[in-house]
Formats: sequence, C-alpha cells, structure tokens
Amino acid sequence: MKDNTYLVHGGRQPSRQHGMVNPPVYHASTVLFPSVAALEAAEKNPFEGVYYGRFGTPLHFEFERAIADLEHAAGAVSVCSGLAAISVALLAVVKAGDRVLVADNVYAPTRKLCDGLLARMGVSTVYFDPCEPDDLTRLLESGAAAVFLESPGSLTFEMTDIPALAATARAAGAAVLMDNTWATPIGFRAIDAGVDISIHSATKYIVGHADAMLGVLACGDRWFDPVRRCARQLGYCAGPDDVYLGLRGLRTLSTRLDRHAHNADRLCAWLDAQPEVAAIRYPAWPSDPGYALWRRDFERASGLFAILLQPGSEPGIAPMLDDLSLFGMGFSWGGYESLVLPVNPAGIRSATRWDTRYPCLRIHAGLEDADDLVADLDAGFDRLRRAIAG
Repeated sequence: MKDNTYLVHGGRQPSRQHGMVNPPVYHASTVLFPSVAALEAAEKNPFEGVYYGRFGTPLHFEFERAIADLEHAAGAVSVCSGLAAISVALLAVVKAGDRVLVADNVYAPTRKLCDGLLARMGVSTVYFDPCEPDDLTRLLESGAAAVFLESPGSLTFEMTDIPALAATARAAGAAVLMDNTWATPIGFRAIDAGVDISIHSATKYIVGHADAMLGVLACGDRWFDPVRRCARQLGYCAGPDDVYLGLRGLRTLSTRLDRHAHNADRLCAWLDAQPEVAAIRYPAWPSDPGYALWRRDFERASGLFAILLQPGSEPGIAPMLDDLSLFGMGFSWGGYESLVLPVNPAGIRSATRWDTRYPCLRIHAGLEDADDLVADLDAGFDRLRRAIAG
C-alpha cells in the first residue's frame, strides 16, 4: 500500500475488536495468566504476547507495527517522550569507556544527555561538523560505538548526506542513530538510508495536536531487541492514552504535513521579500544550501524552518513577537498551531561556528489559513521596523 492508504489502514484490525474501527485503549498493569505453565512461559519471553503493562498492550503493538512498517524497520518501540527515545537509543548501544560521535547541530537536550548522563557513565562525546564528511571519517579512525545524526539540524536546518555518513560509520563498526522527527516516517526512510535506529519525537507531527508526550524508535534487525530490552529495563513505557493519540495522529499525518508544508512555503515566499530577512533556512526552499540534498533524499517537507534577520534587528524582536495574534511563543512544534521562537544556535555549538550577527527566529507553520499567517507576520514586521527606527 502507498503511504496515504497505509496511514488509514495500518495498525488496526477491526475483526479482532468486535468490528470497532479503532483499537481500544487498555489501561492495564497486571496481566492474569490461566495457569502456572502459562505464567512461566510468559516469563521466559516477555516480548511475545501480553506480559505486563510496562511491556505494552495490544494498542502499543499496533502503533509500533504501524511505525515499523512505515519506516521499513524490523520493529519499533514506543516510549514516554522524544527525549526518552533519544536516551534509549544511546543507552542501548553504548557502555562505559565507549565514545560517541554526535553531529554538532542536534537537538539541545541530546547534547545535555551526552554531556551529562553519558559522561557520568564513562561515555565520552565528540561533536563534529555534519556538513564536512571528512571530519567524521577522521574521528572514526580512533573508533566510536555510535554516530548520532539529525537532518535537517535542530534550529539551523542544515541538511546532512545521511546515506554517505551512515555508510562511513557502519564501515567503521559504529551504530548509526538519527533523530528523524522533522521529516516523520513518511518524509524520510532513515532505515533504507543506512540508519540503524530512527528516532521520532512522536509528541510533534505524529500526535499532531500538542496534547500528548510520546516517543518511538524504529530499528533495524541488529538493534531492535537491544532497544526494546533497554526501554523496558529503564521503565520507559508510553502511556496508553498517549499511544492512542499517536495512532490516531497517523491517520491524518499525510494530510496535515501537506498543509504544514504548503503554509511554510507560502510564508517563505513572503519572508523572502522582506528586507529585514537576511536568509531563510528551510530545506524545501530553493535558495536553501541543503535544497539539493533534500530533493534527492526526502519525500516531503514539514512546516518547521528558521529565518535569519539582518544585523541590528534585536531591538525590534520583542515588540514584533509579543503582539502576534496567531503565532504563539512556546517550545515544541508539530502541532496544528503556528509558533515562533527566538533562538541562539551559537549557545549550543562547539564544533561549528554560528554567526551571531544575524538574530534567528524558528517558525512553525501551523494549519491556519496562510493568508492570515502572512497578515499576522506583516503586522509584526511593521512593529519590528518601528522599534528599530526608534
């Protein structure tokens, strides 16, 4: 089945649910067994069938099967948040004394995990420029247990040649992990591109309504079992209501992404004509430095991008953003609502340089009418100009 069809039909089996279209939510911890023999058999392999609430319910299994199928993965594991998914991926593949190579443009909490928890565990992290393949090749000469990638990069949206870097890492014996949240399972087939573990903050586009916390990891053959065992040993189980919202979100994922991308494209066209905008960082925008890689490897875009303002714009940013009526200011993204956030990529970089002369705004194009979003930004830019002019 093509994606649009599978999104509607995958992860549900009405014949097993009295004909109900959606699988039911199981609020369950204890599972009862009919005999000692059945109990002992379940203990020997808790991942076969329903064993205990922490190991999942039929609803969890349907959601995970749908994600695995979409990602062309051996299996998927649901956890309680996107950061939990990142944590499980790293903890499943490293041990004390190992070294991890991490792209310098990753999500900030990924860095905090590496520099905090992993460091205390005796795992060292080295950051590299993901747009300079030779940097990774050189670092791999000293060995690494894993390479962690994110494309496009968090906040700054650099595109990375994932197939090439993944091939280099795997040839050196390193596991390849990728945060694939921006593209979703239908925008980039990370497993097909050579990634071992494709990580999604399902909180964002998969759930799609800013009302649940959920993470999911799609895994290749080698790492599926270690990942699910690590997740359950840590107690990182996803709540049944959140899993239900994740599975429900899949039904409209393609339709929503089309609208997000349409609105992002419309906003970029308007922003590109504003003299206060120095650059647009959106891989699906033709002038973006990563556009060719996006066209080559990705099947679709989403609605998250950044703009760089001209130097000297700082005095006008607060007046501009404070009185926007449709763009909210808040963390996360991927919901139906539009968001804007001032960000400073320089504060979370170590292997690459960010030019701090250009103030950066991260924008999420929601599902509103694009003309209304443009009008809201137009009024905001007018306030920006007045503030700069004094």
